[in-house]
Amino acid sequence: MCYVLQIARSTFYYEAKEQATEDDVTEAVVDIFHKNRKAYGTRKIKIKLHERRFVVSRRRIGRIMKEHGLVSTYTVAQYRPYKTACNEAATANILNREFDQTETRRFVVSDLTYVKVQHQWHYICVLVDLFNREIIGHSAGPNKDAALISRAFATVQGDLHQIQWFHTDRGSEFKNEKMDELLETFEIGRSLSMKGCPYDNAVAEATYKVMKTEFVNQMEFQSFDHLEVELYDYVNWLNNYRIHGTLGYMTPAQYRQEALKKLSDLLLTIQILGGLDIAVGNALAEIQAQEEKE
Repeated sequence: MCYVLQIARSTFYYEAKEQATEDDVTEAVVDIFHKNRKAYGTRKIKIKLHERRFVVSRRRIGRIMKEHGLVSTYTVAQYRPYKTACNEAATANILNREFDQTETRRFVVSDLTYVKVQHQWHYICVLVDLFNREIIGHSAGPNKDAALISRAFATVQGDLHQIQWFHTDRGSEFKNEKMDELLETFEIGRSLSMKGCPYDNAVAEATYKVMKTEFVNQMEFQSFDHLEVELYDYVNWLNNYRIHGTLGYMTPAQYRQEALKKLSDLLLTIQILGGLDIAVGNALAEIQAQEEKE
């Protein structure tokens, strides 16, 4: 047929694909931007557009955002280096800036940050699992003390014995009898940053920087109850919906599930290979027995 019609075979087999219109792409960009707390820039919006089967360049996304006044709250610069003397305290820095962990809950890091509620300062504490940057525990309160941290531990799902090390800076709220008793009860090891060096607790610092930009600075808390409700909602979004560049643009929940799947597949492979070894061993034993009989 192609010969008779004098057309190329590729033309005959070409399947026309409906191109997305500018309105479709614009609507998707605006929707993704607002559904993710105005926190995504062109890079993350491009990832989410790809999930919706839109192939769009970051330049085009940036143009659409500019036309519609969509300005991401996310900022890149987060830290300044500090030069301080080595801390000679008995508790060592076990973490030693090894922030990429391959085991869940091996290292949990924490810090405190402040927020205003009706012109009064309140404080937020979060517990971050370095394995997948998931906030596994959180709390808020009017006082910056050990009780605030204890309440954060109380919200952790699962057995606290699974936490191997707890790393923080050297704030006084992290060093008292109540905290020592909690950690001793659940056999959780202690790791402390060097004195005056925020880089030693960089992930916790980064988490609060993002929280300030995406959450605290976007809200006006009318009461403590309002803060607690909004904090719970934000943590749920961050863990289950917010994609992270350090996690290959997966959410913390997705990253954990992928890791569990890989582990399950590995164990299954080992089990199958182990079964084959047993079967081969039995077969060889039978052959040897037959040879001895002969």
